[in-house]
Amino acid sequence: GKVTAEDNVARVHRYHAALNAIDLDAVSAMFAEVAEYHSPSVGAIIGKGAIMAAMKGYFEEYPDQHAIDDVVEAIAPNKVRSRWRLNATSKTTGLPYVRNGGEVITFGDDGLMLRVDVEDS
Repeated sequence: GKVTAEDNVARVHRYHAALNAIDLDAVSAMFAEVAEYHSPSVGAIIGKGAIMAAMKGYFEEYPDQHAIDDVVEAIAPNKVRSRWRLNATSKTTGLPYVRNGGEVITFGDDGLMLRVDVEDS
């Protein structure tokens, strides 16, 4: 059947739960091979392999990250916007890392994530 906006909202909740659990196998399964990840902090990361490598490095540095969603809403049939707050601790410096931001995730017809656009709030 056709992927609905409600399906995609549920997928974002699952994606964020997998990130909080640092379940990178689950996260990887949610991305299309040709996915792109765009963020002010890292620039453009192209391809699932590169995205997962970047995430692995990030979670090695911030192993206790926990994020809370304030909003997860469909803004188009294939786009979901979220706003979140995250807290983590840098393994290298021991300093806290706090970030408020959001993202727009674009899904393909197969329900896989094609593009993540992160924005700081």
